Amino acid sequence: MAKDSYTEFANTGFGRRITKALGLPQPAKLRRYSPGDPVIEGPVVLVGQSEASDLIAGRLLDWDLDVRRHVGPKEKVAAVVAVFDSAHSPANLSESVLELGGLLKQLKPSARVITVFRNPDHTEDPAARAARKGIEGLTRSLAHEMRAGGTANGLILHENLDPAAPSVAGALRFLLSGRSAFVSGQFITVDSVNGTLPEDWSAPLRNQVAVVTGAARGIGAAIARTLHRDGAQVIAVDIPAAGEQLTQVANQVSGTALQVDITEQDAAERILAHAEQHYGRLDIVVHNAGITRDKLLANMDAGRWDSVIAVNIESQLRMNQVFLDSELFSRTESTVGPRIVSLASTSGIAGNRGQTNYAASKAGVIGMVSAASAQLAARHGTINAVAPGFIETEMTAKMPMATREVARRLNSLSQGGRPEDVAETIAYLVSPAAAGTSGLTMRVCGQNLVGA
Repeated sequence: MAKDSYTEFANTGFGRRITKALGLPQPAKLRRYSPGDPVIEGPVVLVGQSEASDLIAGRLLDWDLDVRRHVGPKEKVAAVVAVFDSAHSPANLSESVLELGGLLKQLKPSARVITVFRNPDHTEDPAARAARKGIEGLTRSLAHEMRAGGTANGLILHENLDPAAPSVAGALRFLLSGRSAFVSGQFITVDSVNGTLPEDWSAPLRNQVAVVTGAARGIGAAIARTLHRDGAQVIAVDIPAAGEQLTQVANQVSGTALQVDITEQDAAERILAHAEQHYGRLDIVVHNAGITRDKLLANMDAGRWDSVIAVNIESQLRMNQVFLDSELFSRTESTVGPRIVSLASTSGIAGNRGQTNYAASKAGVIGMVSAASAQLAARHGTINAVAPGFIETEMTAKMPMATREVARRLNSLSQGGRPEDVAETIAYLVSPAAAGTSGLTMRVCGQNLVGA
C-alpha cells in the first residue's frame, strides 16, 4: 500500500497553514473504529420533534450517549441526528433544516450528521414525495460541505416501520461510529423489523461462520480479519496459486483455508463440504474475489471479456443458488437467516474508461443483489453489495503517482480509503443488527465526486 505523504503533511501544523493558504485539499485524519472505542464522544443533538425522534433519542440514551435537544452556542457537537419522518411537503422542512444548519459550525472533527426520513417511493402524494426526495438531495449536498473528516448520511425507513426496530438501531450505531469513516453521502434503507441486537457490541458475529472468497490479500484479507475481530469463525478461500498467503491469513484469524477456484463448477459444493466438516454450519458468504482485465472496448477480446464476467458475476450467481439450496446455509427455521454480501464497485455505477467488462460485471452484481433479496427474505436472510471507490491496496500502489494522487483527492474526504473501511461496512451488513436491510448497494468511496 502506497504511503499518502500529502495527507500526513496536511495534518502537521505547518502543513495545515500551507495547504490552507494555497487553497489545497486538507484531508483530515479520520476517526476509525478500534475495539473498546465508544460509539461517539461528545454531544449528539436531536433535531426534529416527532414520536420517531423520541424513540431514537431513547435508543441513543441506552448507549450512554450525551443526547441533547439543544446546545450552547460555543459547545462542540459530535453528531446531529435530524429526524424528518413527519415531513409532508417541502415547505415544512425549513425549521428543522435551518436548525441543522445552525449547528454545522460547532461540529467536532470526524463528526457525523444523519438524516432520518421515510422512503420516498412509498407515498403517492406528490408533496410528500417531493419533501422526502428533497431530504435526499440535502443530505448528498451536505456531505460535500462537511469538513475535518466529518460525514453526512441518510437513514431511510419503510413507510410503516417502527423506528424502534433493531435494524434502525444497528444502522444508527454504524453511521455514528468510526466503522463508517469512509462512508459519506450514502443511504441505508431499513424495510423490515427483522434483526436482533447483540448482547456484546464488540462481538456482534459471535458463533457465526463466514466464508470470504479472495481472502489471501488486500480487501479480502481485511474482511477476514474484521469478521474474526467481531467474533466470527472464518473460512478463507482463494485460488491455489495464492495458497501460501491464504494460509497466513487463515492462521492470523484462527480460521481455516480452502484453496479453490470459484469458477469451477463444484466450487460451492466444496465450500459447503468444508464448512460442514469443520464447523457444522455456514451463516455468512462474502463474495470478494474479482479480477480486472482492462482494455478499451474497441480492443476487447473474448478472453478478457469472458474471464472477468466468469469470475466477477457468473461464479456468484451459480454459487448462490447452490448455497440457498443447501440446508447447511439456508436454515429456514432460523430467526436470522443466511447473509450474503458481494463486492461491487463504483465503476459499476458510474463507469470507467477501459473497464467495460469490469463495469458490466460489477453492475451485474448490483442487479443480482437487488433481484435476489426476495429469495433471501423467504429464508429470513439478506443479500447486499458494497461498492468501493479508491481504496489503498497493492493494486492502486502500482498506479502512476500523478494518477494515484488525483484519484485520492476526488472525493469529499480528499483521501483514499483503506481496505478495513470496506471490511467494516461488510461486517455491519452481515450482522444480525442489519437484518432489516436487503437488496442495498452501499458505496464506500468517501463520496466520490466522479459520475453517480
